[in-house]
Amino acid sequence: MGTPQTKLDFRYRKERVLRFVEDPNGLGLEMMLVSGGEFWMGSPEEEPGRSMGEGPQHEVQVRAFLLGRYPVTQSQWRFVVERVPQIAVKLDSNPSGFEGKDRPVEKVKWYEAIEFCARLSQLMGVVYRLPSEAEWEYACRAGTTTPFHFGKTISSDVANYDATKVYGQGEVGKRQGETTSVGYFDAANNFGLSDMHGNVWEWCADPWHKNYQGAPGSGHVWDGKLDSGVYEIIESSLSELLADNRKRVTRGGSWFTPPRYCRSAFRTRIVPDFGFDYQGFRVARSAPRT
Repeated sequence: MGTPQTKLDFRYRKERVLRFVEDPNGLGLEMMLVSGGEFWMGSPEEEPGRSMGEGPQHEVQVRAFLLGRYPVTQSQWRFVVERVPQIAVKLDSNPSGFEGKDRPVEKVKWYEAIEFCARLSQLMGVVYRLPSEAEWEYACRAGTTTPFHFGKTISSDVANYDATKVYGQGEVGKRQGETTSVGYFDAANNFGLSDMHGNVWEWCADPWHKNYQGAPGSGHVWDGKLDSGVYEIIESSLSELLADNRKRVTRGGSWFTPPRYCRSAFRTRIVPDFGFDYQGFRVARSAPRT
């Protein structure tokens, strides 16, 4: 399962990637090195399904960082929640609607995601955080400029989305109607990241901006109200972040959404105290020094 259909111009290939397995007593967190570089963030005006919020395209310089190979799973969520005491937000050890230890945790609010990052940081002794929106798109694209890191279209053979709808020259496929286990599709991108398109929407750190007018050229969180440093060390910044009710960016589409919403450039927002059965996240941290 998961073999790309060459007739649909998929451009999936496996390259050598650097993986860090962080596994105290069975956590099983796999972090992939996302090498630094430049990319054009957003979509070109001619891209099918483009929304106004995806422009103007602008060049962004991203520093190397680590990003979870998969969205945080239910077993990883439970592992951390049951071992690290509450810091500021009470967390349900089993919030998900579609249960399965290897499925992504969902129904997670933004406030809960940053609490999880703070607890994970305590457990591991290393600072974890949500990725910035620029980091997320850069990692998703993995050097590609097409609508999906697979290529010009998407198939239910490689991603979990509402495949009753088609994109470009794609074909109608199988609709799962629920989440799938992370890595269910053998279709990682060139950074070794899986499930970047579909399965669950993924929280980013950034507050919502309706477009990229005035967006910075760095991969840092674009805020304008709070200093970007508050997103780097979540544990010491929780009180500020929890007092902020601005909508937050979410990326990647989900099992519930049509393919145009799963594009690398597509972006939307949700209020930070809402959690749905199509909303999850993955964690990031700074790259280790070499």
